[in-house]
Amino acid sequence: MRSVLISGAGIAGPALAYWLGRAGYRPTVVEIAAAPRRGGSAVDFRGGHLAVLERMGVLDALREVQTGGSPMRFVDAAGRRLMELPGDFAGGEVEVLRGDLARVLYEHSRSHAEYVFGDTVTALAQTTDGVDVTFAHGPARTFDLVIGADGVRSTVRRLAYGPHERFVSHQGYHVASWEVPGFSGLGRGSLLYNEPGRMISVGGDHRDPDRAYAFAVFASPPIDYPRRDLDRQRAIITAALGGLGWQASRLLAALPQASDLYFDAICRVDVTPWSRGRIALLGDAACGATIGGMGAGTAIVGAYVLAGELAAAGDDHTAAFGRYEALLGDYARRGQQGGENTGRFLAPRRAWTARARNALLNRPYFMNLLLKAADDRTNALDLPDYPALRTGQQHGTR
Repeated sequence: MRSVLISGAGIAGPALAYWLGRAGYRPTVVEIAAAPRRGGSAVDFRGGHLAVLERMGVLDALREVQTGGSPMRFVDAAGRRLMELPGDFAGGEVEVLRGDLARVLYEHSRSHAEYVFGDTVTALAQTTDGVDVTFAHGPARTFDLVIGADGVRSTVRRLAYGPHERFVSHQGYHVASWEVPGFSGLGRGSLLYNEPGRMISVGGDHRDPDRAYAFAVFASPPIDYPRRDLDRQRAIITAALGGLGWQASRLLAALPQASDLYFDAICRVDVTPWSRGRIALLGDAACGATIGGMGAGTAIVGAYVLAGELAAAGDDHTAAFGRYEALLGDYARRGQQGGENTGRFLAPRRAWTARARNALLNRPYFMNLLLKAADDRTNALDLPDYPALRTGQQHGTR
């Protein structure tokens, strides 16, 4: 029974742990956070994603906590509707909050894996027999394989491949979200307001009508800041969005007290190959796109394919890693293409571009084209069938 260390307990990591455990591996998931992460914006699944979720046995559980889709209504400074994107544009066929997804995947996989929270990998040393892993807090251990499923700024990728700057490209925008008290009655969906190069919005919580969240996008070159310095992040966001009309000042007024602040650059990850020796990358660590790149769906599909190929190849991890990337590479890159345009779509740098976007998407023909393009990206993979994952038999069989 081969041991596999998975770094990251977000989406890709628990999904992979579930499938590997079913196939007879011994997965260990290490996560820097003290517990499964809560909160976060909504993520969506459609097309081929749903087939994997169904095979995994979590689709019904996710439907129980789905948001029902989140319509996006663009408004002017007086709150008048300019254009509306239907819930299935951003919400796909099933939309859930990221925290709910993480919880369901953790609960579904924890009987198949060892979980270690509050720790992280600090060093990797490959040998002919395995990977010697050093942790920040726990004792050093040796694993047969190591998988980096730890996000756009993957620690495993940095240790095995080199600095983030080699693989993470800035897409010209930053994104932020935070909770906003005092808004109520918004219902499902969100209201979005544009000025050139900037967008701010507010959306309701489908389960709690008294809770609301701000979401903002703004054009900017790369910004250097300490990633754990929330005060510095708040100052950057306030400076970037200051002077915006509509409800912006009210939304920004909640920022100093927001403890659940999310702030990041809109960026893309490009790594070739996805594996080096006994170490491989999965999800955003291999092919991330911050928002709009269907990263959650690609992570779910990628975990299934990676586990299936490892199970089918037995002890030949080199063949399994190569086959995994060959099957998934083009599919993942098609998903990333949506993320490349997210900033420009939500916060056009010129007023006339926003007006043209609204005018086009108020026409059903162009809206249908947009929805079809999203569905085409998720149905572009002929999903393999892996008997070892379906029946729970030991690895090494197809």
